[in-house]
Amino acid sequence: MSGIIIKSAEQIEIMRESALMVSRTLGIVAGAVKPGVTTLELDKIAEEFIRDNGGIPGFLGLYDFPNTLCMSPNAQIVHGIPNNTPLVEGDIISVDCGVLKNGYYGDHAYTFEVGEVAPETKKLIEVTKESLYEGIRAFKVGNRVGDVGFAIQNYCEKHGYGIVRELVGHGLGMEMHEEPEMPNYGRRGRGKKFVEGMVVAIEPMVNMGTHRINQLKDGWTILTKDNKPSVHFEHDIAIVNGKPELLSTFKYVDEALGNVFTTEDEFRADASKI
Repeated sequence: MSGIIIKSAEQIEIMRESALMVSRTLGIVAGAVKPGVTTLELDKIAEEFIRDNGGIPGFLGLYDFPNTLCMSPNAQIVHGIPNNTPLVEGDIISVDCGVLKNGYYGDHAYTFEVGEVAPETKKLIEVTKESLYEGIRAFKVGNRVGDVGFAIQNYCEKHGYGIVRELVGHGLGMEMHEEPEMPNYGRRGRGKKFVEGMVVAIEPMVNMGTHRINQLKDGWTILTKDNKPSVHFEHDIAIVNGKPELLSTFKYVDEALGNVFTTEDEFRADASKI
C-alpha cells in the first residue's frame, strides 16, 4: 500500500453504488439463511445476483480466494470458505461480501442468526453491531485511527468480550485494501489523522471469549482459539463535510428479516440514496 488515497465527491458516489450492491446482495442472502441451507448454496445465490446486476464478485479470485462470499459460522471469525455443510438451528454465520463495479470496490458484512440462538450469543451480536456504530461516530475530520479503535474496543471490553488484534478494517477504493489499516483497538489521539474524502471499511470482529485466534490448514479460515462464538459486522464509510457518511446500508437485510430500520439515520445526509 502506498499512502491514503483521497476520493472526490464523484468517486464517493461511484463507490456508493458498489457498496449498495453489496448491501442488496446481503439482503438477498438474509432471505435465504435458514436451517438446512448450505453456505455453498448461499454463495451461488450471491454470485448470480451480483453478476445479474452488472457487478463482479470482489472476493472471487482475490488473493486466490475460491468463492464470492466469506462464510464464517460460530467460532469462525472471518475468511471461512463456503461448503456443503448445512446450517443448523442455533448457528450464527458471518457473511462478508465484496463487489467490484465501475472500477471501485464495496466491502460489507453482517452476522446472521440461524433460527433461534442462545441469549448470550444474541447479546454478543447486539454489542458487536453497536460497536460498529460507535467506531463510525469517531470517523470524522480531526480524529485519528486510534479514536475509532478505542471506541470499538472500549464498548466491547466493557461487556467482557475479546477484540481480534490480527485482523483489521482498511481503506477502500480501486483496491480492496488501501491505507489506512483500521484496527478495532487502539489509543485515542494515535495513528493517522482523518481528512475529508477518506473512505474506509470499519469491521469489528469480536469474540465471546479470548481475543486469540487460530487458522485452519486451508490457509484462510480464522477461528477463535477457545472455540467460542465470534461476530463480525462491517460498513463502508466516507468522510463528507467533515462527518461520517455511510455508503453501505443494513436496510435490505432489515427488510428481509422484518426488522425496524432506524439505526443509520445519523450517518446519512440523504436517505433517498439508499
